[in-house]
Amino acid sequence: MIESPQFPPLLTGEVVPRHTDPFDKAVSRAIAGVDSGTIFYAEADDTLRAALVLAPETPLEEAIQAVYVVQIGLAESLGALAPPEVPIHFEWPDRIKVNGALCGAVRFAADVSDPKAHPNWLVIGIEVPFIPMTDQPGENPNETCLYEEGCIDITPIALLESWSKHTLLWLTYFMDSGFERIHNEWRPRCDTLGKAIDYPRRGLFVGLDEKGRMLLRQDVMTETVSLIEFAEHV
Repeated sequence: MIESPQFPPLLTGEVVPRHTDPFDKAVSRAIAGVDSGTIFYAEADDTLRAALVLAPETPLEEAIQAVYVVQIGLAESLGALAPPEVPIHFEWPDRIKVNGALCGAVRFAADVSDPKAHPNWLVIGIEVPFIPMTDQPGENPNETCLYEEGCIDITPIALLESWSKHTLLWLTYFMDSGFERIHNEWRPRCDTLGKAIDYPRRGLFVGLDEKGRMLLRQDVMTETVSLIEFAEHV
């Protein structure tokens, strides 16, 4: 029997049945009007899958910045639990990197797509692999899992608890201080910043603007790319 996780005040947890996607469950419950701050999670030893329901009070273009908050929460929780020599980084818009290789991702959805519209709900999910997805070591050198990076003492439940606490802390900072503090914390953790990239489009990743949009330079032109483009359609 897997021990039930302990969540900080203002957040509550709800386990989903085995073989149910917590993200899909969170979206369906958000549509039905579940309380903001509910975390849906799966009990599994091989992967942490969880999703947080939020009820933003701002337009989508501001609310979507909470995706960065969730990334910071995940990076800080991994940093607190993993061996100190294991670096945690981001790859825009939604990838988590551990020791230079992809190790999980975030996903998100809202009930609106217009940046100026006010969403009734925003769901942000995380997925972090603990054991290899294949029996062939080295088959995907650009991908890793926590156990391959020496994080053998971390359990999905422990990471879930830590992630919820760090995410709540940074959500508080976000609501109190706006995006600037989030941006300052996120920027040093993004290892593609200032580099030429091919995804989502080819160009030089210059940084983020004040709304959290990617600034992508192509020759003499700089365009903005919003996280909203990568929200899942439900």
